[in-house]
Amino acid sequence: MRLLHFNHSGRLGVTDFRGKTIPPYAVLSHRWGDFEVSFEDVERGIYKEKDGYQKIEFCAKQAAQDQLQHFWIDTCCIDKWNVLERSKAINSMFSWYRNATRCYVFLSDVSISTTTETHYQSTWEASFRASEWFTRGWTLQELIAPVSVEFFSREGRRIGDKKSLEQLVHEITSIPLRALQNYPLDEFTKDERTKWARSRRTTEEEDNVYCLLGILDVSMPISYGEGKEKAWRRLYSEVETASSAPSIIPFFQNDRFVGRESQLAELEAKLFGGKQTTMMAITGPGGTGKSQLALELAYKTKQKSKSCSVFWIDASDMNSLHQGYWSIAQKLDVPGWDDEKVDVKQLVKHHLSRKGKRQWLLIFDNADNADLWSPGLSTTQTASSTDYLPQSELGSIIFTTTDCDIAKMLAPQIVIELEEMTPDAAQRMFKNYLNAPIEGSEQKEAKLLLEELSYLPLAIVQAVAYINTNNITLQKYRSKLIRYKEDALERSSKLSQDKQQEYDTKSPVAPILLISVDQIRHTNPLAANYLFLSASVDRKDIPLDLLEASTPCEKEDAVKLLSRYALVTRRPADSAIDLHRLIHHALREWLQWQEWLGQWTQNAVTQLVRVFPNPDHGSRSKWRRLLPHAKYALSHSLAKEVGGDRLDLVWKLATALYNDGRYSECEELTVQAMMVRKRLLGDVHSDTLISMSHLALTYMKQGRWKEAEELEVQVIEVRKRVFGEEHPDTLASMGNLALAYKDQGRWKNAQELTVQVMEARKRVLGDVHPDTLISMSNLALTYRNQGQWKEAEELTVQVIEASSRVLGDEHPDTLNSMNNLASTYLKQRRWREAEELTVQVIEARKRVLGDEHPDTLNSMNNLASTYMEQRKWGEAEELQVQVIEARKRILGDKHPDTLNSISSLALIYIYQGLWKEAEELQVQVMEASLRVLGHEHLHTLTSISSLASTYSNQGRWKEAEELQVQIMEAGSRVLGHEHPHTLTGMANLASTYRNQGRWKEAEELDVRVIETRKRVLGEEHPDTLTSMNNLAFTLEGQVSINRAISLMEDCCELQTVVLGPQHPSTVSSRETLATWRLKVTELIE
Repeated sequence: MRLLHFNHSGRLGVTDFRGKTIPPYAVLSHRWGDFEVSFEDVERGIYKEKDGYQKIEFCAKQAAQDQLQHFWIDTCCIDKWNVLERSKAINSMFSWYRNATRCYVFLSDVSISTTTETHYQSTWEASFRASEWFTRGWTLQELIAPVSVEFFSREGRRIGDKKSLEQLVHEITSIPLRALQNYPLDEFTKDERTKWARSRRTTEEEDNVYCLLGILDVSMPISYGEGKEKAWRRLYSEVETASSAPSIIPFFQNDRFVGRESQLAELEAKLFGGKQTTMMAITGPGGTGKSQLALELAYKTKQKSKSCSVFWIDASDMNSLHQGYWSIAQKLDVPGWDDEKVDVKQLVKHHLSRKGKRQWLLIFDNADNADLWSPGLSTTQTASSTDYLPQSELGSIIFTTTDCDIAKMLAPQIVIELEEMTPDAAQRMFKNYLNAPIEGSEQKEAKLLLEELSYLPLAIVQAVAYINTNNITLQKYRSKLIRYKEDALERSSKLSQDKQQEYDTKSPVAPILLISVDQIRHTNPLAANYLFLSASVDRKDIPLDLLEASTPCEKEDAVKLLSRYALVTRRPADSAIDLHRLIHHALREWLQWQEWLGQWTQNAVTQLVRVFPNPDHGSRSKWRRLLPHAKYALSHSLAKEVGGDRLDLVWKLATALYNDGRYSECEELTVQAMMVRKRLLGDVHSDTLISMSHLALTYMKQGRWKEAEELEVQVIEVRKRVFGEEHPDTLASMGNLALAYKDQGRWKNAQELTVQVMEARKRVLGDVHPDTLISMSNLALTYRNQGQWKEAEELTVQVIEASSRVLGDEHPDTLNSMNNLASTYLKQRRWREAEELTVQVIEARKRVLGDEHPDTLNSMNNLASTYMEQRKWGEAEELQVQVIEARKRILGDKHPDTLNSISSLALIYIYQGLWKEAEELQVQVMEASLRVLGHEHLHTLTSISSLASTYSNQGRWKEAEELQVQIMEAGSRVLGHEHPHTLTGMANLASTYRNQGRWKEAEELDVRVIETRKRVLGEEHPDTLTSMNNLAFTLEGQVSINRAISLMEDCCELQTVVLGPQHPSTVSSRETLATWRLKVTELIE
């Protein structure tokens, strides 16, 4: 649940309280206007321009008077672009109102001009009684649920509350007084409660039903487009079965089901037949009735066994799959279902897998996406969805899919393949779907028509939809169909053989579709346009916001017409439509035939540019849903040139992909935009430079730091010359170059440039501008990398506080700083603090960015390191393996981050003494680094150093020495003699000499390292102190015990000041010193 509040600077903020204790809050009940403030508006800080802002101010002011800091308003606390969230909200809203401390009813159609008038009921009673608020469906629960309900006029003047006005409200609504007095609702029968909503109106007819969910204490999936009658029947079914096994079947039983009786019988016979979960799959071409067969099985199973739970899950994509699991968890009231920290899919799996007495049936419909089910094929998920399938002898699972390979993989033992319907079954289906009975004279005509339809269920449904909608005879429809087929063949005959193969002239769906399309073009051109636009984008989850109309009613009429013709399917929560795969394909072929596809693709691009927001944090849900459509429209565009709207969409898409962590896809589009801008605008145009700088960032994210550095240097030179040294764009490029230096270990260069940028930004933009905070955060990183942990911590804490205040607690920049602070704690060995903060960041990043975003994986990698340092080997290994698998799929096998994770896993093995396993991984990382990054890349040298350490730890001194000499020479040549990595290599080689008793060689290197580190890093740097410790051991080994003790005393004293007296390194040095002193004492005695 999100709540609104105004911070000390007067900025409206929204806080997500998922997984947290929810503070007392107020809610606003109101009628929606045309210009309400949305969640996206609040996130982007553009809420004051909307008319609805006055209601927010009213609610905040009233809440403050009631000593409430937080308040909830439906328009701006629910992200309407997040389908999962919207469906959850509808089912949770009653409890949100019930738990509110105050509910303020803002009556926009009741006016009271003076405070005095509120005391005289006669002045406002008529308008109060006539208020539309009392006639709307959703306001019913807003009146019933809260304990405290107060009514206000549009001027914000208090009229009274539910208690003082209960008799008047009772007269207006006919709701019993005891219900208004918040007596338990189970005192009233279900029928009584249902009647309270009968005379109320809703914009969507289904909402007349859905608004009763909380009042009747039931939950069910939301399915706009099903119609009011079906919604009522589903609701009654939910109420009736409330005492039987909980189930979720989002579609009403098809009372016209025919034609697959033998397959239905086979499925029924094999349910619950094994010692483990019975797995079955229904497969066949599109349009053969797979989902209808599964639906009939679901209802037959429920009817036969009241104690069997049946759950239906849309498996077409991960969002739908997650929504399905969440609905099941809520329905079963699985402990933790509403906890955002837990994996709800695992919750459901474990719940259904445990021993019990109740049977269950899971149906995964539309399991056509191989990425969801096969870890070997997956590109977006950290695990295969098969990992979430429950196992129980009481359970059965059915999959429907058009992909035979997926069917055999998921259910290798039982696959039901649907083929062409028999003529008899097709005729029974045809009769069932027709509104009017087939007269004797039309029986022959029906048989001939079914032959023309190839007995394909989808074709039959389409044809019947046309016949029913237009009320024409079968003979007239068959004549139309024959004519359309003949026209298609005639056009085809004029094409070359290659073109004939390109167009599917034999598809039974195409001519049926064209009959409907031609009719729709004449009766409702807007609906036809919607269809053509939908053919030009991805066929699934097409947001209604993409469809333009003069009025909402025009849009609704057009979409309903397409539904009547069975051409589109409405998605849950009234947010989008889908097209069947065959319909989408046939539409595109027809548009291409008419030579309209290019124009409609351009129309789609233009519309997407209009709707696609700036891809920032505040609009993430919106642009994520539009991404597939933008990618589809651009990749299927017939235009050869990139310019105008297409260039704008390419750029928006590239930016969105970058923010989503999809860097290789981003790079391709960024290069495309850059080249076009160079050609059209010139090399020094600001947009061209933005493209170049963005490309440099993309290189950087892929570990290609040299390329990033070279490109960013070019941009800086031009920007300094054209815009000036302190222009924000120039400073942005300088800041990016500093990051490239940091990633290459050039920390001094990075620090100098970062300080320069930060000071300039403070002068130009101000101390708390987001860009200034980014510079401060980057400076803290350079401090941390140089062992200046106290300075890094202080600066990062300062950034977090400012960022939380300016951007919000869960803004990606705030989370970056929190992640950096956790890493600083880790460096200081403050492991518990590091773990707690990292867990917090992971939870927030999963919510905001997603489970597989590179930043989320970075935090998970850090948490694995924290576990490792605390000797939680099992947890560390399990999490690190998960990160490696995800990074391989998302970033690639050879990405530096992937190789780093593999190196970290090797380190976990080393700590457990698993030398062989560690060595195998380290050799793998080294070979990949050599091949991809080159012999002298920083990552390559690091990987060789790790392998050398493993050799050294096993006493394989010669092998270790050979690698360490190689590292030191390459480091000196590439990074310089005084680079921290070069010095680390020298220190490691000195250690190897020491372990072999080669004291003089070890001492020479140790002294050299100490002197350089003192000069480069400072006398109190942790690495300098480590060098002092090492040299002390070398001296002790040469029996120079007094020199060793003297040096260890200096080291111990500095460690106490710098690291703290209880730091493990300080403790170790103190214990060593005590041992040596005792040794000297014994020698003297």
